[in-house]
Amino acid sequence: MMNCCGLLTLQKEPVPLKSIEVELEVRDHVATVVSTLNYENKEDKPLEAVFVFPLPGDAAVCHFSAQVGQTQIVAEVKEKQKAREEYDDALSSGQQAFLLEESDESPDIFSLSVGSLPPGESASIRLEYVTELAVQADDGLRFCLPAVLNPRYQPQGSEGAGVQVTSVPASLVPYSLSFSARVSSPRPISKVESNCSLDPLQYLNTDQTQATVKLAAGHKFDRDVELLIYYKDAHQPTAVVEAGQASAEPGSLMGDPVVMVSLYPEFPQSVMSSTASCGEFVFLVDRSGSMDCATNNSEQGESRISSARDTLLLLLKSLPMGCYFNIYSFGSSYEHIFSKSVEYSQKTMEEALKKVEEMKADLGGTEILEPLKHIYSQPCIQNQPRQLFVFTDGEVENTKEVIDLVKKNSGSHRCFSFGIGEGASSALINGMAKEGGGHAQFITGTDRMQPKVMQSLRFALQPAVVNISVTWDLPKEVSVTVLSAPITALFQGQRSLIYAQLTGQSSEAAEGCVMLKYSLAGHRSENQLHFSLRPAEDTGLTVHRLGARTLIRSLEMEERENREEQHGGMKEKVVQLSVQSGVSSSFTAFIAVNKDNREAIQGPLVQRNIPTALAMDCFISSAAYRTHSCSESYVTYKACIKKKSAPLPIIGTLQKFSQWVGDRLHKKRFSSEASQDFPAAVPEQPPRDPLLQLVSLQEASGCWLLDPALAAALGKTDEEVEKSKPEKASSEVWATILALIWLHGFKMDAKDEWELLAVKAASWLQAHKAPCVSECVDAGNVLLGCSVKKEALGL
Repeated sequence: MMNCCGLLTLQKEPVPLKSIEVELEVRDHVATVVSTLNYENKEDKPLEAVFVFPLPGDAAVCHFSAQVGQTQIVAEVKEKQKAREEYDDALSSGQQAFLLEESDESPDIFSLSVGSLPPGESASIRLEYVTELAVQADDGLRFCLPAVLNPRYQPQGSEGAGVQVTSVPASLVPYSLSFSARVSSPRPISKVESNCSLDPLQYLNTDQTQATVKLAAGHKFDRDVELLIYYKDAHQPTAVVEAGQASAEPGSLMGDPVVMVSLYPEFPQSVMSSTASCGEFVFLVDRSGSMDCATNNSEQGESRISSARDTLLLLLKSLPMGCYFNIYSFGSSYEHIFSKSVEYSQKTMEEALKKVEEMKADLGGTEILEPLKHIYSQPCIQNQPRQLFVFTDGEVENTKEVIDLVKKNSGSHRCFSFGIGEGASSALINGMAKEGGGHAQFITGTDRMQPKVMQSLRFALQPAVVNISVTWDLPKEVSVTVLSAPITALFQGQRSLIYAQLTGQSSEAAEGCVMLKYSLAGHRSENQLHFSLRPAEDTGLTVHRLGARTLIRSLEMEERENREEQHGGMKEKVVQLSVQSGVSSSFTAFIAVNKDNREAIQGPLVQRNIPTALAMDCFISSAAYRTHSCSESYVTYKACIKKKSAPLPIIGTLQKFSQWVGDRLHKKRFSSEASQDFPAAVPEQPPRDPLLQLVSLQEASGCWLLDPALAAALGKTDEEVEKSKPEKASSEVWATILALIWLHGFKMDAKDEWELLAVKAASWLQAHKAPCVSECVDAGNVLLGCSVKKEALGL
C-alpha cells in the first residue's frame, strides 16, 4: 500500500527552502554536479527541515557541507546508524546538525535533514556528486537533473515504512532553481539541447571544444532538467588515468592511480545487416493509474498508456515469423494475454492486438515484482532466446529487490527497459537493463516512445555477443584490479565502461593496453585500446569516485544476495570503502555537526517537510492515492484554504487549484480500493496517426492486403488503387509495394519506427519471387505522386 500523504504539505507553515543553485561541469562523458540549497528560517522557533529528493541512480555523492553565518561545516561519511545517532544527539543538546542519507529501498532517493535552524538564521547546504552520461540513440549524451519525485508504490504486505515523501503539484513548488553548465571535450561540441528554455550556447574557444550554457530566466523547478550534449566523432574509445590521492595509503583504492576505459565496439556490417528469425519476446507493460498521465506532463499531451499501445502495435508488426511472444500488464495485480508464450502468426497477432487496443491505466498501483517472478518461472523455449521488454514510469519502492531478481535470472534472458515520463526511477530503469544484459531508454518531454523502443528491438534481433572477456597488457611492475562488474552485454555503437585500480610504479612514458574480446555470430572479434599510464591533469578525484561507486554497488548487491551467510562481513567492506573514498552508500550517511555553537538553541524543535515537485497533470492519479481516498485529497485542500494554513503567497493559487481538483473529481471514476489509483475519464479519441493506420493493416507475414482500408490509409479511393494495378501483379504484391512506396515517400522522418516492418515486407516480396516488381513500383509512384526507386525499397 502507499504511505505518506503528499497533499498534507500545504497545511504546514512556510517551508524554509528558498532556492537551489546548480553548477554542472561536463568533461567528455562525465559530469560533476554541485548543488547549493539555501535555507532561511522566518519563524519564531527553531526548525528541522526535511527534504526528500531524487538524484540520478548511478550518482556518486562525494561532498556535503553547510555554511551557517561565517562557519563552514564539512560533513564526514559514517556508518548510517552511527550518523543518525550523532544527528539526534546533536539536536537534543541544542546543536546544529545536518544529515544526508540514501534511501534503503532505492539508490536514487536521498533525504536531507537540516536540524536546529534558529529563528531568523540562514544556512547554505552544498552537495556534490559525479555521474556518467548515458549515450542516447542519436549519439547524444544525456544529463538529467531530477526535479520530479513521483510517489513510490510500496507493494502490499512488504515490510518497512518506505521513504517519506512530501509532494505538491509542480507549479506550487515554493523554491526556485538557477542552473548553469560548462562543457569540455577533446572533440568539438556540436550542440546542446534541452527540454527547458536555454540561453544561447557560448563557445569559449575557436575549436569549439569548450562551451557554457544556462537555463533561461524565469525557469520554475517544475520538471526534470534534461540536457543532450552532442560531440563530433563521438564514438572514440578513450582511457583516462587519474593519479591517486597524495594523503591516502599507497596500495589502497584512493592512493593508487585509477583508469577509466570507454569502449565503443564496432561490429562487422555483414553481422549488423542480419537479424534473428527466432526468439521469445515478452512485453511487460505498466498499467498503473499514473500511466494515464501525459508523458510531458501537460493536459494536451498523449497519455503514457496510449503511447504504449501504439508502440506495442509497431512491435507486434515488426516481429519475425517463427518467433514466440506474450504480453503482460501490471498494476496492483497482473494479467497476461496468453497463458504461455505462443508462436507468432496472423491469428495470435490479431488476438494480441485486440487485447492491446483495450488496455487502460486501470490496474491500480505499481507492483512489478510479482509479474517478473511469473515470467521467470516460465520455462524457456529451446532455440528461442528470451528478450524481455519492460515499460514503466518507474514509481516503485522495492527497486533493489526488483533489480536483484533480474540479475538472478540474467542467464536466461536479456532485459530492455523503458522509463516513461518525468520522475521515472533511473535506478530502476538502468539497473534492470544493466543486470539483464540489455539496454535502457528514457522517454520524457516531447520524446516519442516508438523510435527508442524500435532501436532496442533492433538490438534484441541482433545476434547476442557471447564469451566477453577483458585482458590487460601492462608493464611488469604494474598490476591491475578491475573495479567494474564483468561486461555481460555489448551493442553496436553503445559505450562500455571499465574502471580499474593500477598498483605499482611505472615511468611517465609507459603505456598500457586493454583488449576486449568477444564472439558474435560464430566469429571471434577483438578491440584494442593503447593508452598512456601518465595521469591526466585537473581531473581531481572524479575517476576514483566513480570507480569506488561502481565497486560499492557491486558489493551492496553481493551483500543482499548472501545476507544470511555473510554475518555482516560484506556490509563492513562497503562501509570501509565508503568512508575511505568519501562516496555515499546504502550503509553510510553524511553527518555534519556545528560544534562551534556557543549557546544551545532554545525552544521546541518543529519539523517542516519540504515538498518535492509532482507533475500537475499527474497530481490526481499519482498523488491522490496517497491519502485514504481521492475525495479526501480534495477535502484536505479545501480545509487548508479555509484555515489559511498554506503559505500566504500561494493561497490564491491554491484556491484555483482546489477548484481544478473538484472539477477533475467529477470527471473521474473512483476505485473501490483505497490503496489503488483510480481510472481517468475516457477522453475524446483524436484521429489516428496515418502511419499507425497503415501499419495496423499489415499482415504478420509482412504483406498488405488490397482492400478499401488500405486505399483510405494511402489517401486514395478503392477505385483509384484498383485501376492503377498492373495487370500481371497479384493483389498482395501490389498492395505491399504501395505501402512501401508510401512509407519511403511520406514518412522518412519516422523511418526508425517502420524500418523493421518494411524489411519484413521486402523479404516477403523476395520470398514470393513477385513478378513485375518494377512495373508495380513505377505505377505506384505515379498513383501516389512519389519518386521512390526500387532499390530504396530493398527489392
